[in-house]
Amino acid sequence: MNEPVTTAVSFHIFNRPDTTSRVFERIRAARPRVLFVVADGPREAHPADKENCRATRRIIDEVDWKCEVLRNYSEVNMGSYKRNSSGLSWLFDNVEEAIVLEDDCVPHPTFFRFCEELLARYRNDNRIGAIGGNNFLKRPHHGHYSYIFSKFPLLWGWAGWRRTWKLIDRKMAYWPEFRKYGLRCCFPDRRLRGYWDNTIFQAIYEKKKKPAWDYEFMLTCFMQNMLTIIPSVNLVTNIGFGDNGTNCLNPNDMAANIPCRPMEFPLVHPAYIIADCDADTEMHFNRFDVQWNENKIVNIGRKMRLLIGLIGRVL
Repeated sequence: MNEPVTTAVSFHIFNRPDTTSRVFERIRAARPRVLFVVADGPREAHPADKENCRATRRIIDEVDWKCEVLRNYSEVNMGSYKRNSSGLSWLFDNVEEAIVLEDDCVPHPTFFRFCEELLARYRNDNRIGAIGGNNFLKRPHHGHYSYIFSKFPLLWGWAGWRRTWKLIDRKMAYWPEFRKYGLRCCFPDRRLRGYWDNTIFQAIYEKKKKPAWDYEFMLTCFMQNMLTIIPSVNLVTNIGFGDNGTNCLNPNDMAANIPCRPMEFPLVHPAYIIADCDADTEMHFNRFDVQWNENKIVNIGRKMRLLIGLIGRVL
């Protein structure tokens, strides 16, 4: 049996006992010594929420290993943004570093050791903002290393430090200045820059788009020039896509239900700390700016139809 996880684990739950149970079984197998649980309350307009929230919280009562359980349960619905944000603030008020899982993010058993080793290795390295568990790349970018570095925080199962969380600028006070002077340095490619500028951050700043804690985290990493660790294999499967999801509604999304693979140990650490530009470009268009890819496919199809029509007229 593996040694218990000594790093605190934070588990964020709501109203899905089915997915929560699957994630909880992986936490139980890891046997963390400290478990933080953040739970949102039922929505008034959804009568089934009351029983679903109760059933979900009862799963936490099944802790049967030596573990300190700290609960932060809201009796009213705060919504995903406020509940996750306040829950993470509570977490990092109490611990310097932690592993964070939501109720639909099923980790591979090796995810916990991966996080623990890298939390220790980069604990005092301010160049690193977070450790991700996802790998959305269609082709390997890592060579023989166990992980690469990315500009993009991938937060469906992740680990991080208080030192990153405390830097978040929720009022976006520095966004106008960063937009003018810093964003171009972060994204020299105009296509990438336009998406994060107009589609995401400026829209949130102008209140045309709802704020989200993960976008706040991402902007912090951009502004502070911090990198995220991306494992060479996918270590967390998101099983929450579908009608019951909060933000992930499309069950056919390419990021849904990506299988996990085991991380091999001992870890092979990269010889240099710099973002993998090719991997970042691939992740941008395959995970974030998917509409660009869809438009590209539509335009290619339109051009092919025109070409076929021209050939037909010539023949």
